[in-house]
Amino acid sequence: MAGRYRRRARRLWSYLRSERRTLRQGFVALLVGALTSFVAGITLANITGTLRELPGLLILTPAILGMRGTIFGAIGARLGTSTHAGVFEVTRDRSGVLYQNAFVGITSTLYSSLYLAALAKLAATAFGLRSISFLRFVTISVVGGVLDSALILVVTIVLSVVSYRRGYDLDAVSTPIVTAAADMTTVPILYLATFLTRVGWLNNTLAAVAIVLGIYAAIRGALTDLPIAKRVFVEMAAVIVLTPLLDILAGTVVEARLDRFAALPGLLVLIPPFVATAGSLGGILSSRLSSKLQLGLIKPRGLPEGLAYLDSALIVAFGFVVFTFMGALALGYSVVAGKAYPGAMTMVLGTLLAGMMATAIAIPVSYYTAVVTTRFGLDPDNHSVPIITSVMDLSGVVVFLAALAIFGVTLHV
Repeated sequence: MAGRYRRRARRLWSYLRSERRTLRQGFVALLVGALTSFVAGITLANITGTLRELPGLLILTPAILGMRGTIFGAIGARLGTSTHAGVFEVTRDRSGVLYQNAFVGITSTLYSSLYLAALAKLAATAFGLRSISFLRFVTISVVGGVLDSALILVVTIVLSVVSYRRGYDLDAVSTPIVTAAADMTTVPILYLATFLTRVGWLNNTLAAVAIVLGIYAAIRGALTDLPIAKRVFVEMAAVIVLTPLLDILAGTVVEARLDRFAALPGLLVLIPPFVATAGSLGGILSSRLSSKLQLGLIKPRGLPEGLAYLDSALIVAFGFVVFTFMGALALGYSVVAGKAYPGAMTMVLGTLLAGMMATAIAIPVSYYTAVVTTRFGLDPDNHSVPIITSVMDLSGVVVFLAALAIFGVTLHV
């Protein structure tokens, strides 16, 4: 028995050594992602007045953030797989993978932003929460979403080209960097978009244009003559419709506790980077597994093979370091900025505990999502990252609240 464990330990150590480059790239990407994601948290902690003035905005925000990961995280995963398969080319040709993925990103952003506005309004009504009007939701979601997505699309394409030319592992760096870009830009841009809703005629005009563009984008994407884009658009339609339900629930959980979080803004700062990092860890694992499944290195089995376990070990190592860093960073910011927080131990150890709980959820969800989509003949790159990021948005909030409760901090409604 002892000999078997020693052999497994040696195999794990050998694998980690062989993946030194991936470890370095992944750690850097995740640490940068965690750092930049704090922009979203800091923004939330400093606009609590706006969140109270525009009830329901906090329901919409996680869904918008999640949708950026769904659309652009999947684009990064597909480009990573095309790089491993040797079919990636830096070209503007309509038939190229770059052009077709950009087309999917633009059309999906437009119609999904309109859908999220409707979903946020319905969720607020269903849970008996006060909210702004549907047209104000539309303006904030679509206008803010378009501006935000334009920046993230550029980041995704540049990252893919640089990774291709310099030999970086896109599967290890794409999800954290794309998620970080989304977190760093989305919340501030949504906040700026709220000012457009304060002028009645302007809000109504923008909302009407946004509704037309959203409907046109859905039709244009479904009827495109681009073969790769059409397949991706159709396959991801169900993902775009279903996964935001989890993000909306996550936003509803936080919205219902807004007054409690506003009293401890140090915790509100943590939410965006925490759920983003949890999703990034799952995204890294699912991207690596998707690439291995499509290249035939592992099989879509009910019980994971050795390579899948070894990749999972990478995720645990990533998580331990990054969540500890995140808790310490949030504590440092709270002290320097004079924001109320529940205590140093809760901030650091509570974040680490919640992070390990989230990682324990992310690993099996990532694996079985990739396996199930492969068994059904679907492209796992179109489903794995979107599903895992949405699952982690909701479960991340839940385990975060659970870890706080373990440390004696309760945020009951």
